[in-house]
Amino acid sequence: MNINWYPGHMAKTKRQIQEDLKLIDVVVELLDSRIPISSRNPDINTIVKGKKKIIVLNKSDLADEKETIKWVEYFKSQKIPAVITDANSGKGIKEVIKQAELIMKDELDKREEKGRSGRKIRIMILGIPNVGKSSFINRLANKNSLEVGNKPGVTRKKQWIKISNSIELLDTPGVLWPKFESDEVALNLAYTGTIKDDVLEKTDVAFYFLKYMLENEIDKLVARYNLSKQEILNSLENQTRPENEIIYDIMLQIGKSRGAVVSGGNVDDVKTANIILEDFRSGKLGRLTLEKTPVK
Repeated sequence: MNINWYPGHMAKTKRQIQEDLKLIDVVVELLDSRIPISSRNPDINTIVKGKKKIIVLNKSDLADEKETIKWVEYFKSQKIPAVITDANSGKGIKEVIKQAELIMKDELDKREEKGRSGRKIRIMILGIPNVGKSSFINRLANKNSLEVGNKPGVTRKKQWIKISNSIELLDTPGVLWPKFESDEVALNLAYTGTIKDDVLEKTDVAFYFLKYMLENEIDKLVARYNLSKQEILNSLENQTRPENEIIYDIMLQIGKSRGAVVSGGNVDDVKTANIILEDFRSGKLGRLTLEKTPVK
């Protein structure tokens, strides 16, 4: 499956982020807990150039809880503090503030010694599309927080929002671009909706997602759509037909059971693809993490 999708303003966006970073003490990098590798820009360390950083595993309500905890431990092993959040409910938001204060403690102590204790920690949110940046900022800023005001130093005026007594937030997030380093990464971004659906053949995306589920999470699939696990396993093991045909037939079976039928009794495969992908994106298939931590 060939996915070729890049926003056209990448160079301009990168320049803007690098300009904003001159004012920033701590970068908060938002990832999708379901796909922590695919939702990361692999050039992030070059882009932020050694700034202090916190990784936030957002959308944790949609991911496997045990796997998300493993990801926190993995990032900690890489010397990067990580926090689990769900911006919709507000879970974990206060922990992000605590982590920012913690990693800046030595710097704040030095400032106080030099009589510059008045300046707050300045943070910026970075992340690719669809990781929940706007919702996260609204939660972090508590929506009604007062704006601190414009700060001098650059030609474009910046708005800063008071987050706590010691932290202020740049009100505009930095939008990173995803990088399709493999078909797997591209598909993961398509499954979660990061790549807009109108760019792709939805039936292809749903097909590959079904293939993944059959190989890795078959129990959740059969439970959601009332399928026969034994029949599916027998079909795949006997290999009397090509695997692709079997998977497509399962897709049609799901469509029929969900009422995605057009005149003449035929299954609408596009509508079926929509149902399957929306069930994943909304958590109706259960809490799923598509990327596991690297094996040491």
